[in-house]
Amino acid sequence: MASKKRGEVQLQIQTNLRSPTYEHMRLWRDIYIQGITAWFLQTVINSQSLWEEMLQNKGLTVIDVYQAWCGPCTAMQPLFRKLKNETNEEKILHFVVTHTLSFYHTVDSEEELRYEGPSEACFTCAQDSPNRRRQVHTHIKSTGLKGRAEADNIVTLQSFRDKCEPVFLFSVNGKIIAKIQGANAPLVNKKVITLINEEKKIAAGEMVRPQYPDILLIELEKTRKKPERERYSIAIIKPDAVLKRKAQEIKEKITMAGFVIEAEEKTMFTEKQVRDFYSQIADQPDFEEFLSFMTTGLSNVLIIAQEKEQDQVEENETELKETSEPPTESEVKKWDSLQKYLEQQHISQFCDVEDDEANVTKFTDVFFPDFKIAKGKKLQRTLALLRPDLLEKQDDVLKVIKDEDFEILMERQIVLSEEEAKMLCKEYEKENYFEALIEKMTRSPSLALVLLRENCVQHWKELLGPRTVEKVSEYHAESLCAQFAMGNLPINQLYGSDSMEAAERDIECFFPPENTLALIKPHVTREQRAEILKLIKEEGFELTQMKDMLLTPEQVGKIYFQITKKDFYKDIVEVLSEGQSLVMVLTKWNAIVSWRRLMGPVDPEEAKLLSPDSIRARFGINILKNAVHGSTNHYSATVNSNALFEEDAGEE
Repeated sequence: MASKKRGEVQLQIQTNLRSPTYEHMRLWRDIYIQGITAWFLQTVINSQSLWEEMLQNKGLTVIDVYQAWCGPCTAMQPLFRKLKNETNEEKILHFVVTHTLSFYHTVDSEEELRYEGPSEACFTCAQDSPNRRRQVHTHIKSTGLKGRAEADNIVTLQSFRDKCEPVFLFSVNGKIIAKIQGANAPLVNKKVITLINEEKKIAAGEMVRPQYPDILLIELEKTRKKPERERYSIAIIKPDAVLKRKAQEIKEKITMAGFVIEAEEKTMFTEKQVRDFYSQIADQPDFEEFLSFMTTGLSNVLIIAQEKEQDQVEENETELKETSEPPTESEVKKWDSLQKYLEQQHISQFCDVEDDEANVTKFTDVFFPDFKIAKGKKLQRTLALLRPDLLEKQDDVLKVIKDEDFEILMERQIVLSEEEAKMLCKEYEKENYFEALIEKMTRSPSLALVLLRENCVQHWKELLGPRTVEKVSEYHAESLCAQFAMGNLPINQLYGSDSMEAAERDIECFFPPENTLALIKPHVTREQRAEILKLIKEEGFELTQMKDMLLTPEQVGKIYFQITKKDFYKDIVEVLSEGQSLVMVLTKWNAIVSWRRLMGPVDPEEAKLLSPDSIRARFGINILKNAVHGSTNHYSATVNSNALFEEDAGEE
């Protein structure tokens, strides 16, 4: 059954793991070998047949429902272990999970059990002083036990597909009697204890089994009001509206009318794209003028969907909010036709609408090639902050962030102002150490991060754990609050935004957007322009304004006002008068410095040595024809932008 080597014990399980049954899962829960005790905390259910067998359990079964792409709720594992140990009710308390096997080990010696095939189990055990006993959490990955996500493979749970929020179902004697959404450890703990106590009293004849209300699963999906197939429209906010800064107003009106902006792309159309997308008006006498208009300025391309009706079931579970004033007629009316609504609002001249399914698909493929993937992922941003005491361990925290599949979009060290510190520490304002906390936050640097991933806000909050070290209980033992408890204040050394709305406010506060003027010079070819614009987007810049224009000497003087008396200034004027320049206002945090770094040194030859991936190194010819220009500071960025775009913005 087992063969021992030095420092290693192999455990053979005599069964076919490629098609495990529910009974196999249960039999493997207790394995004793060479003083090592290993047991499954949770049973794996990854098919409808195993689900049906699981419903034969007597007593209470706690079911963790999750998708393969977002993983099980590991934050709840310590609570389940605690409940299993404290209740000691093997016959009436069961835990079920899917896709991954969770093991806990108690070891008396430093031994290792390795997985080597589909008929073996594996564990990694570690020693711990003083008694060399430690519980270690490991995941088995084997071809035989890898199931797909429960909500994908189990018909009964189809209504939970595409949901990333943790869901816990409670089954008593095969009947689902309760559901908790979210990793709410105190609520799950209370529910389990209550149901276990009820089962004990029922078994002792002290109470009659309650009549639990039915929890709908498959039926839940049938009550949902949603179209069989979602249809989209394309809206194009044209260059004149963007230049006059009407784009935001138009987008707000679209959403107020009951439409949803699913995606947005700012772009300058090529001649080929305009001829292709507007082929139905190509025979009109003013088409060439229209072609020039559409290819010399920035347009906003939007994917528009009709606002979905609220799920009736979700409405019943959501607390209704009372309002002091009745909604206006415009708030009540939901328009079926975006084109008719724009005409009614007298803004249709600024925005074209495409409803034809074939043309919508064509637009989507060109401007939003990853739309379906991105829509399914539902990426979010949140602000994370490491307080001053934690900076000495920031590498450890950053490793956790990477391991949890977060992407760091922006980061900066910052010494907070008193106002900023009080905003981030508001939850501690009634504590007697509040003033000491504010003093520490305003004297030493903190590390602010913008994180990106699916379900970002909720996932980061779950990782953080409680607000203070004092509230760390056994089921928070793996939280970041517990792992990085340090300093002389009993606070969580990390911060995270409370909601998506709070996250956007926090990000704008700590990473305020900045504008800079950028210019692509006439000698750059159309193909090279496209490559430069791609680099700009990849660096996270937003194209706030853009137009193709032949700069006059007066306009060149406004852009280069700081060097007009230099001997080489007349050469710059000559180079910029050779053809059209693409003038842009770029927006992001620290935009001026970021754009100058992306441009590279002024001399392309120097750029090739010092910054070979920079724009000037790749597309510059000489120090005058060095491909791009950018503002040197905030003042010049403001002056340059106003000189070239304020006149357009003022036109009505």
